[in-house]
Amino acid sequence: MPKSKRLMELMMTVNRKRRFKVQELADEFGVSKRTILRDLQELSELGVPLYSEVGPHGGYQVLRERVLPPIAFTEEEAVAMFFAVHALRHYSSLPFEAESVSALNKFYLHMPGDVRDRIDSMKHRVDFITPTRRGDAPCLSMLLDAAVHQKVLDIEYETKDSEAGCRKIQPVCIYAHNGLWYCTAYCFLREGFRVFRCDRIRTASEDTSGTEKRDLGDIQLSRKEAVMPEDPVRLQVELSRAGVQRCEAELWLAPMLQVREDGSGSIDANVSRGDMPFYTEFLIGLGYEAALKGPEELREAVRDRLAGLLDHYR
Repeated sequence: MPKSKRLMELMMTVNRKRRFKVQELADEFGVSKRTILRDLQELSELGVPLYSEVGPHGGYQVLRERVLPPIAFTEEEAVAMFFAVHALRHYSSLPFEAESVSALNKFYLHMPGDVRDRIDSMKHRVDFITPTRRGDAPCLSMLLDAAVHQKVLDIEYETKDSEAGCRKIQPVCIYAHNGLWYCTAYCFLREGFRVFRCDRIRTASEDTSGTEKRDLGDIQLSRKEAVMPEDPVRLQVELSRAGVQRCEAELWLAPMLQVREDGSGSIDANVSRGDMPFYTEFLIGLGYEAALKGPEELREAVRDRLAGLLDHYR
């Protein structure tokens, strides 16, 4: 086997194994231990982060920040990958902010000149607009790590009324929508799943009190499934085609929609009573594109709010 091919396969092998002995690799590749040692030295010089341990149980291991083997992209694939990462620049916070910038720079600098020219011209012709938010979400990396490894976190959370309180949560997932980051998590205070605005999580640290974590490893929860209504009330709304389109743009509302063949639709679902002020404002914004059927307390809230607006503009 040519040396260049052996080095490439060796790089993929050590990345896959993470921990190995020189004799294992020598047997696998059919070469001497001395040859493998020289190859490992070359890989180390190329940037593969190898760490050796001495002793009867020693060997080599690849550090966590290992270098992945080269991947051959077509020109179209490379452009698509570039703009997928480039679109993230609109977010003021990312769970992998520094890494995405570094990856994008590497990707761009190692492309042929004509491909870079093509990307430069496309930057002024295509974009993925996301509202720019001023609030940072400093705990995104910790929230993602806790979701992946099922950790319980102690967080300081700022409510809508700007009052900060402590919560104990076990994150399930994080997601971005409309320029904001959200975290679906099991809340030990509320004893149920809740969605937290990540920019309102001021601090987060791993729980050290010994709280027993829940087994959420096999749970795939959408926002609709995760957040059960608290003190539920039945929301019934008829929507025009334009009203349906407005509602489809709202990630949290789209799962409740029932769309007819003519494009009109309806909402008939249980929602939390505590969210009535929010639905009041949202329905007023829909204007004539929505007809609220119930609950009656929400209809009264809409009327009171409209009366207050009339007084405001007199």
